[in-house]
Amino acid sequence: MINVIDDFLDEVTHKQVYNKLLNNEFQEVVVGEKSFFVQYSDEDFNNFIIDKISKLEGVDRKCLLGFFRVSTDKLDTVWGIHADSKICDIRPERAIVLYISESTKESLHGTAFWKHKEIGYEMPNDASDEYFDKILTEDACDLSKWDLHSIIGYKQNRAVIYPSNYFHSKYPNESWEGGRMVYVMFYI
Repeated sequence: MINVIDDFLDEVTHKQVYNKLLNNEFQEVVVGEKSFFVQYSDEDFNNFIIDKISKLEGVDRKCLLGFFRVSTDKLDTVWGIHADSKICDIRPERAIVLYISESTKESLHGTAFWKHKEIGYEMPNDASDEYFDKILTEDACDLSKWDLHSIIGYKQNRAVIYPSNYFHSKYPNESWEGGRMVYVMFYI
């Protein structure tokens, strides 16, 4: 199930986080052939988010990895459709994307969920690492292999929480000049 929660952070916390992102540099991290531009979140913020999620879901959750990410009109402009089936050698159950920055884009944008024409809406739980890598390297940017299923619109301070094995991407593949800044967490 996909959950959408507006005003996820209280106003003070949101402003503090946004100002921190604006005043610090995003670092390039290369994973395979893909570059990500990130700022690492601290343990206190990760714990704050996972505690909030645990209360919302009524289940104690554990953070596997949390970080801030940026894409712009020039950085990270590929489609990169994927599922997050393995994080730190563990299969996360769910993920959250929290929209932090303001948007200057007027057309529909946010997080897209996709259906792979051969596999379906999600990466199979029994998919081998090799199969997972094949989908990421060969199919992630080939729109002929995908059908767009839905788009959750971007709104500052909106959280999108979903099963981590769902195929998804930012939408569209290019953000705006000031940057689409989001917080991402994978958890069990």
